[in-house]
Amino acid sequence: MASIIPLIPLLLSIAILLMGNGLQGTLLPVRAGMESFGSMEIGILGSAYFLGFMAGCLYGPRVIRVVGHIRTFTGMVAVASTVVLIHALVLEPVVWWVLRAITGFCFAVLYMVIESWLNEKSTNENRGLVFSVYTIINLTVITVGQVLLMTADPASFPLFALASILVSVAAVPIALTRIDQPAPLEVVQLRLGRLFRISPVGVVGCVAVGLANGAFWSLAPVYALTTANSSDVSTVAWFMSIVVIAGAIGQWPLGSLSDRIDRRLVIITACLGSAAAGLGMVLLAEHVPYGVFVFGFMFGIFAFPIYSLSVAHLNDFITDPNDYVEAASGLLLVFALGAVAGPTIASAIIDLVGIRYLFAYTAAIHIVAAIFCVYRMRVRAAAPAEEHIPFTAAVRMAQTTAAVDPTSPDELDTSDDKKDAA
Repeated sequence: MASIIPLIPLLLSIAILLMGNGLQGTLLPVRAGMESFGSMEIGILGSAYFLGFMAGCLYGPRVIRVVGHIRTFTGMVAVASTVVLIHALVLEPVVWWVLRAITGFCFAVLYMVIESWLNEKSTNENRGLVFSVYTIINLTVITVGQVLLMTADPASFPLFALASILVSVAAVPIALTRIDQPAPLEVVQLRLGRLFRISPVGVVGCVAVGLANGAFWSLAPVYALTTANSSDVSTVAWFMSIVVIAGAIGQWPLGSLSDRIDRRLVIITACLGSAAAGLGMVLLAEHVPYGVFVFGFMFGIFAFPIYSLSVAHLNDFITDPNDYVEAASGLLLVFALGAVAGPTIASAIIDLVGIRYLFAYTAAIHIVAAIFCVYRMRVRAAAPAEEHIPFTAAVRMAQTTAAVDPTSPDELDTSDDKKDAA
């Protein structure tokens, strides 16, 4: 643990920052529902965040190169904190869409600053420990952020002020740290076609996660509030917290199993488990005691690990270790593309058949992903288990918000591709 102590200011900043982001991520859909925003308007709110996030991955490095890590961090925190307050002042859907896109951009850049800093200050010997602590902090404080929803009325100003305060205070440990700034970001190429040729399952899995989980984060708070037939926001807070905690629990057994067998079998299992949970939400949740929480826990267990499993599967087929960061960054953008589309598609469905069918939509996405995995198993042999990268390493890579170059050509070494796609 001695290696963690010098990094405490960075970890403290990210903990406070994510707590504020977790709170506003649940607060905004709930308040939007109270303000009679339509399902489509709330869905676009989620899509806008991920659109901004994707833009941050593409163009944030230019800001960091010009002004440095500390100035970038404090600047993005100032903007993100201000945006939260504007939400409370201007209750118009179009304005909220723009504000949410700005928030997505800011947080992509903030993640980039923190993760590049953690990566540079870690060694090969302790990097796994550092990013394990980082992952635990991520999941813990996001859960705390959900619970903070119960501390005040979402229809009033205090929760917006609290989210803004948390985001603002996150700048203090970074601004006062004596840790040297990391070197300028290394920009990796954006070659999504190459990634698909290396591992179709890895890319499709990440798209599916974006489509399903993007819709979940955007619309599940409204689903929980509506299904409970109550104005008590504690239902939303507990529901979201249970799903996040379940997602953390599910990572390790599924990941450990995937290290020993064909990862695609585990991805199929996770997809079918998620689909079963989604259908349970639609058909049984209202008829089973605490059914929303039971099936929500089941959904988190299976749905949240699919992204890391997909990253691990693709990495099993990468022959050059230098390509790992490019792969993780490309898959993150693939996820973001899915997450831009997912909330809007789900909203259109909900407008036709009702909010309770949100999880019918996620179930359909997971079933299609499972079918695609079955098809790929028929045309391509599994990577030998002894050649699997450890799932714990994939979890760390899945956290990477690396800088990518949107102008790079989508090229590849055809000889490697023919070998990988065999």
